[in-house]
Amino acid sequence: MEKFQEQREKSKKTIRIADHILTVTYPLLKDPKLLVSATKNIFLAAEQAMDSVLEHERLFKRIPAYQDNFESKFRVFREKVVPRNNLNPEHAKMMMELKDILIAHQKSPMEFSRKEKYVICSDNYDLKTLSEKDLKKHLGNAKIFIEQASLLTQKNERIFR
Repeated sequence: MEKFQEQREKSKKTIRIADHILTVTYPLLKDPKLLVSATKNIFLAAEQAMDSVLEHERLFKRIPAYQDNFESKFRVFREKVVPRNNLNPEHAKMMMELKDILIAHQKSPMEFSRKEKYVICSDNYDLKTLSEKDLKKHLGNAKIFIEQASLLTQKNERIFR
């Protein structure tokens, strides 16, 4: 199995985990901390789908080499892959929003729950909130992106059998 195929399968598995957290576990427990876990899984699934597309494009020598870090991969993806394959730029925007939330969560000195939302507070009191509604929107966008990435990477699948 090629690396892009492994990444594609990982992204499908990870998005199912995020979906389960948002649709089954969170409504049952109503613990807003689960929203952070769902955010991580949605972002990870989207990143794995992006990696799958990048590996596929690189295998066919359609994109230049890039460093193995998120910023470099994301730049190549946004500038080269999205326009070339007519992917929706909103998916790249969604990935950056999720990454910003996760970075804010890591650096946050204070977090708390308020009315079924999870609030992340920065040092200078900039607030970011996670809600079930927002994450379900991101989940839907991520599912669409993963499906598009799968279709894109399956085009020449018969070569690798």
